[in-house]
Amino acid sequence: MGHFADLKQKTVLVTGAASGIGQAQMLAFLAEGATVIALDKAPITQTADGLKTVQVDVRDAPQLTATLKSLLATVSSFDIVCNTAGILDQYTPTLETSEADWDNLMAVNLKSQFLVTNAVLPSMLARHEGIFVNMASIAGLVAGGGGAAYTASKHAIIGYTKQLDYDYASQGIRANCIAPGAIETPMNAADFAGAGEMAKEVARQTPAGRWAQPAEVAQLSLYLASQASDYIHGTVVPIDGGWLEK
Repeated sequence: MGHFADLKQKTVLVTGAASGIGQAQMLAFLAEGATVIALDKAPITQTADGLKTVQVDVRDAPQLTATLKSLLATVSSFDIVCNTAGILDQYTPTLETSEADWDNLMAVNLKSQFLVTNAVLPSMLARHEGIFVNMASIAGLVAGGGGAAYTASKHAIIGYTKQLDYDYASQGIRANCIAPGAIETPMNAADFAGAGEMAKEVARQTPAGRWAQPAEVAQLSLYLASQASDYIHGTVVPIDGGWLEK
Protein backbone atom coordinates (compact mmCIF):
# COMPACT_ATOMS: atom_id res chain seq x y z
CA MET A 1 0.00 0.00 0.00
CA GLY A 2 1.25 3.48 -0.88
CA HIS A 3 1.63 6.47 1.38
CA PHE A 4 -1.57 8.00 0.02
CA ALA A 5 -4.04 5.13 -0.20
CA ASP A 6 -6.86 7.47 -1.28
CA LEU A 7 -5.07 8.12 -4.60
CA LYS A 8 -5.55 4.50 -5.68
CA GLN A 9 -8.13 4.27 -8.47
CA LYS A 10 -8.04 8.04 -9.06
CA THR A 11 -7.67 9.37 -12.60
CA VAL A 12 -4.90 11.94 -12.92
CA LEU A 13 -4.03 14.24 -15.83
CA VAL A 14 -0.41 15.44 -16.03
CA THR A 15 0.88 17.91 -18.64
CA GLY A 16 4.58 18.18 -19.44
CA ALA A 17 5.06 14.53 -18.48
CA ALA A 18 7.91 13.57 -20.82
CA SER A 19 10.64 14.88 -18.52
CA GLY A 20 11.45 16.70 -15.31
CA ILE A 21 8.79 17.38 -12.68
CA GLY A 22 5.90 16.23 -14.89
CA GLN A 23 7.55 12.89 -15.49
CA ALA A 24 8.23 12.48 -11.76
CA GLN A 25 4.58 13.29 -10.99
CA MET A 26 3.42 10.74 -13.55
CA LEU A 27 5.60 8.02 -11.99
CA ALA A 28 4.63 8.95 -8.42
CA PHE A 29 0.89 8.77 -9.10
CA LEU A 30 1.32 5.47 -10.94
CA ALA A 31 3.21 4.11 -7.92
CA GLU A 32 0.20 5.00 -5.75
CA GLY A 33 -2.10 2.97 -8.00
CA ALA A 34 -3.68 5.86 -9.88
CA THR A 35 -4.59 5.87 -13.55
CA VAL A 36 -2.51 8.55 -15.29
CA ILE A 37 -3.18 10.32 -18.57
CA ALA A 38 0.14 11.94 -19.49
CA LEU A 39 0.46 14.71 -22.08
CA ASP A 40 3.55 16.23 -23.65
CA LYS A 41 4.74 17.70 -26.94
CA ALA A 42 7.65 15.23 -26.80
CA PRO A 43 7.04 11.48 -26.90
CA ILE A 44 6.65 9.88 -23.47
CA THR A 45 8.75 6.73 -23.47
CA GLN A 46 7.48 5.03 -20.31
CA THR A 47 4.85 2.33 -20.44
CA ALA A 48 2.97 1.03 -17.42
CA ASP A 49 -0.32 -0.45 -16.35
CA GLY A 50 -2.71 2.43 -15.80
CA LEU A 51 -0.76 4.83 -18.03
CA LYS A 52 -2.07 6.42 -21.22
CA THR A 53 0.25 8.80 -23.04
CA VAL A 54 -0.78 11.44 -25.58
CA GLN A 55 1.53 13.55 -27.73
CA VAL A 56 0.06 17.05 -27.97
CA ASP A 57 1.48 20.58 -28.06
CA VAL A 58 -0.24 22.58 -25.32
CA ARG A 59 0.34 25.75 -27.39
CA ASP A 60 -2.07 24.39 -30.03
CA ALA A 61 -5.36 25.40 -28.42
CA PRO A 62 -7.72 23.62 -30.87
CA GLN A 63 -5.68 20.40 -30.72
CA LEU A 64 -5.36 20.52 -26.93
CA THR A 65 -9.08 21.15 -26.43
CA ALA A 66 -10.04 18.40 -28.91
CA THR A 67 -7.63 15.96 -27.23
CA LEU A 68 -9.10 16.64 -23.78
CA LYS A 69 -12.65 16.34 -25.11
CA SER A 70 -11.89 12.93 -26.58
CA LEU A 71 -10.11 11.80 -23.38
CA LEU A 72 -13.11 12.88 -21.30
CA ALA A 73 -15.31 10.69 -23.47
CA THR A 74 -13.28 7.70 -22.27
CA VAL A 75 -12.67 8.57 -18.59
CA SER A 76 -15.81 10.69 -17.88
CA SER A 77 -13.87 12.94 -15.49
CA PHE A 78 -10.42 13.60 -14.09
CA ASP A 79 -10.10 13.50 -10.31
CA ILE A 80 -6.77 15.34 -10.23
CA VAL A 81 -5.07 17.67 -12.72
CA CYS A 82 -1.38 18.56 -12.57
CA ASN A 83 -0.82 21.54 -14.88
CA THR A 84 2.96 21.16 -15.10
CA ALA A 85 3.98 21.93 -18.72
CA GLY A 86 6.36 24.88 -18.78
CA ILE A 87 9.38 26.47 -20.43
CA LEU A 88 12.09 28.92 -19.33
CA ASP A 89 13.04 32.24 -20.93
CA GLN A 90 16.78 32.25 -20.22
CA TYR A 91 16.37 35.07 -17.64
CA THR A 92 15.71 37.57 -20.44
CA PRO A 93 14.84 41.15 -19.39
CA THR A 94 11.87 42.84 -21.03
CA LEU A 95 13.81 44.86 -23.65
CA GLU A 96 15.42 41.66 -24.93
CA THR A 97 12.11 39.76 -25.03
CA SER A 98 10.41 39.71 -28.42
CA GLU A 99 6.63 39.71 -28.70
CA ALA A 100 6.81 36.24 -30.25
CA ASP A 101 8.91 34.92 -27.35
CA TRP A 102 6.50 36.49 -24.83
CA ASP A 103 3.45 34.96 -26.55
CA ASN A 104 5.10 31.55 -26.86
CA LEU A 105 6.07 31.40 -23.19
CA MET A 106 2.65 32.60 -22.03
CA ALA A 107 0.96 30.03 -24.26
CA VAL A 108 2.92 27.17 -22.69
CA ASN A 109 3.12 28.29 -19.07
CA LEU A 110 -0.15 30.14 -18.50
CA LYS A 111 -2.72 29.74 -21.27
CA SER A 112 -2.35 25.95 -21.30
CA GLN A 113 -3.44 25.87 -17.65
CA PHE A 114 -6.51 27.96 -18.51
CA LEU A 115 -7.39 25.74 -21.48
CA VAL A 116 -6.90 22.47 -19.57
CA THR A 117 -8.85 23.75 -16.59
CA ASN A 118 -11.80 24.94 -18.67
CA ALA A 119 -11.89 21.64 -20.55
CA VAL A 120 -12.01 19.45 -17.43
CA LEU A 121 -13.79 21.64 -14.87
CA PRO A 122 -17.41 21.10 -16.03
CA SER A 123 -17.16 17.32 -15.52
CA MET A 124 -15.60 17.90 -12.09
CA LEU A 125 -18.40 20.27 -11.09
CA ALA A 126 -20.97 17.70 -12.21
CA ARG A 127 -19.47 15.30 -9.65
CA HIS A 128 -18.81 18.04 -7.06
CA GLU A 129 -15.20 16.89 -6.85
CA GLY A 130 -11.86 17.83 -8.40
CA ILE A 131 -8.33 18.81 -7.47
CA PHE A 132 -5.84 21.04 -9.32
CA VAL A 133 -2.11 21.14 -8.60
CA ASN A 134 -0.73 23.95 -10.75
CA MET A 135 2.99 24.46 -11.27
CA ALA A 136 4.21 27.92 -10.33
CA SER A 137 7.78 28.73 -9.22
CA ILE A 138 9.64 30.84 -6.71
CA ALA A 139 9.61 33.21 -9.73
CA GLY A 140 5.89 33.53 -9.01
CA LEU A 141 6.74 35.12 -5.65
CA VAL A 142 9.97 37.07 -6.19
CA ALA A 143 12.11 38.41 -9.02
CA GLY A 144 15.35 36.67 -10.00
CA GLY A 145 14.01 33.19 -10.73
CA GLY A 146 13.46 33.92 -14.40
CA GLY A 147 13.23 36.70 -16.96
CA ALA A 148 10.38 39.15 -17.58
CA ALA A 149 8.05 36.72 -19.34
CA TYR A 150 8.73 33.72 -17.09
CA THR A 151 8.37 35.71 -13.86
CA ALA A 152 5.16 37.32 -15.15
CA SER A 153 3.74 33.94 -16.18
CA LYS A 154 4.44 32.34 -12.81
CA HIS A 155 2.97 35.27 -10.87
CA ALA A 156 -0.11 34.95 -13.10
CA ILE A 157 -0.41 31.21 -12.41
CA ILE A 158 -0.57 31.94 -8.69
CA GLY A 159 -3.31 34.53 -9.20
CA TYR A 160 -5.23 32.25 -11.54
CA THR A 161 -5.04 29.36 -9.07
CA LYS A 162 -6.23 31.47 -6.15
CA GLN A 163 -9.19 32.76 -8.15
CA LEU A 164 -10.00 29.26 -9.44
CA ASP A 165 -10.23 27.98 -5.89
CA TYR A 166 -12.12 31.05 -4.67
CA ASP A 167 -14.75 30.71 -7.39
CA TYR A 168 -15.33 26.96 -7.15
CA ALA A 169 -14.30 25.73 -3.68
CA SER A 170 -17.93 25.73 -2.54
CA GLN A 171 -18.68 23.36 -5.43
CA GLY A 172 -16.15 20.70 -4.43
CA ILE A 173 -13.06 22.01 -6.24
CA ARG A 174 -9.66 22.45 -4.61
CA ALA A 175 -6.80 24.27 -6.34
CA ASN A 176 -3.28 24.95 -5.08
CA CYS A 177 0.08 25.58 -6.65
CA ILE A 178 3.64 24.53 -6.04
CA ALA A 179 6.56 26.97 -6.21
CA PRO A 180 9.76 25.01 -6.86
CA GLY A 181 13.19 26.53 -6.48
CA ALA A 182 16.30 24.82 -7.84
CA ILE A 183 15.16 21.45 -9.20
CA GLU A 184 17.54 19.35 -11.29
CA THR A 185 15.58 18.85 -14.51
CA PRO A 186 16.37 18.92 -18.24
CA MET A 187 14.82 22.42 -18.32
CA ASN A 188 17.72 23.59 -16.12
CA ALA A 189 20.39 21.64 -17.99
CA ALA A 190 22.21 24.84 -19.01
CA ASP A 191 23.11 25.46 -15.35
CA PHE A 192 24.94 22.13 -15.28
CA ALA A 193 26.81 22.66 -18.56
CA GLY A 194 30.58 22.32 -18.63
CA ALA A 195 31.96 22.23 -15.09
CA GLY A 196 28.52 23.13 -13.75
CA GLU A 197 29.69 26.37 -12.14
CA MET A 198 26.23 27.94 -12.36
CA ALA A 199 24.65 24.90 -10.69
CA LYS A 200 27.26 25.00 -7.93
CA GLU A 201 26.62 28.71 -7.37
CA VAL A 202 22.85 28.11 -7.10
CA ALA A 203 23.48 25.36 -4.55
CA ARG A 204 25.75 27.71 -2.58
CA GLN A 205 22.99 30.35 -2.53
CA THR A 206 20.38 27.83 -1.35
CA PRO A 207 20.29 27.42 2.45
CA ALA A 208 19.80 23.65 2.06
CA GLY A 209 23.03 23.62 0.03
CA ARG A 210 21.78 21.51 -2.87
CA TRP A 211 19.43 21.22 -5.81
CA ALA A 212 16.28 19.11 -5.38
CA GLN A 213 15.29 16.11 -7.45
CA PRO A 214 12.00 16.14 -9.39
CA ALA A 215 10.75 13.24 -7.25
CA GLU A 216 10.73 15.56 -4.23
CA VAL A 217 8.31 17.89 -5.99
CA ALA A 218 6.25 14.86 -7.03
CA GLN A 219 5.88 13.81 -3.38
CA LEU A 220 4.53 17.26 -2.52
CA SER A 221 2.13 16.91 -5.46
CA LEU A 222 0.82 13.62 -4.01
CA TYR A 223 0.16 15.34 -0.70
CA LEU A 224 -1.67 18.27 -2.32
CA ALA A 225 -3.75 15.83 -4.39
CA SER A 226 -4.69 13.67 -1.40
CA GLN A 227 -7.33 13.95 1.31
CA ALA A 228 -4.49 14.68 3.76
CA SER A 229 -4.48 18.27 2.45
CA ASP A 230 -8.24 18.70 2.14
CA TYR A 231 -8.26 22.01 4.05
CA ILE A 232 -5.43 23.55 2.01
CA HIS A 233 -7.09 25.84 -0.54
CA GLY A 234 -5.83 28.44 -2.99
CA THR A 235 -2.35 28.55 -1.61
CA VAL A 236 1.24 28.41 -2.85
CA VAL A 237 3.62 25.86 -1.34
CA PRO A 238 7.29 26.69 -1.94
CA ILE A 239 9.74 23.79 -2.25
CA ASP A 240 12.98 25.67 -2.54
CA GLY A 241 15.53 24.54 0.05
CA GLY A 242 15.04 27.81 1.91
CA TRP A 243 15.76 30.06 -1.08
CA LEU A 244 12.98 32.50 -0.14
CA GLU A 245 14.34 32.85 3.40
CA LYS A 246 17.23 34.96 2.22
